Amino acid sequence: MALEKAFFRQVMGRFTTGITIVTTRDNELLAGLTVNAFCSVSLNPPLVLVCVANNSSTLPLLRASKIFAVNMLTTDQEEYSRIFANNIPERFSFFENNTYYTATTGAPIIDNALAFIDARIVEEYPGGDHTIFIGQVEAMGTEGRISIVTREGREQNEQDNTDEAITATKANPLLYYQGQYRHLSALYREPSIIESVKENVEEPAGGR
Repeated sequence: MALEKAFFRQVMGRFTTGITIVTTRDNELLAGLTVNAFCSVSLNPPLVLVCVANNSSTLPLLRASKIFAVNMLTTDQEEYSRIFANNIPERFSFFENNTYYTATTGAPIIDNALAFIDARIVEEYPGGDHTIFIGQVEAMGTEGRISIVTREGREQNEQDNTDEAITATKANPLLYYQGQYRHLSALYREPSIIESVKENVEEPAGGR
């Protein structure tokens, strides 16, 4: 007996996610779509995963270009998420009317995004009514810092001290929960498990 699709969506909606816009470039054609099925896969090598619906107009471009950038959105960019989630004129003219930049692959990175990942597709897998893409990270950035892998395979770091970068450090992520956009509350914060472990580990004699 098959599971009820609507209830499956409702159950999965209990898992809070961030909101991203996955972009790509095929020659001079720029495109993107709203994605919340995104996660890290591996640290060595650095790999990330995105899931794209099989009926998405961006899917053929991802396959052709073999590249994508993941733009993590701030609470001020909710409208961007709505644009790239629908087949409306604003979606297809977005990069004509909004500023962006590129890092390594040429995929567009939206100005003032909370953070970005720039990757080359290394694997593709079927996933039911979606396609799973694995990307190897070639560049990434957040809070005024950009890290790029050079042609020689070395990591190169750059600092951005512009007003836009300083503003980005104060931004909060755009969240999605139970089918609605949510904002992170700044009133509650507890150390993570890793931070708690570090705080409870005593320094050995003669330590710093």
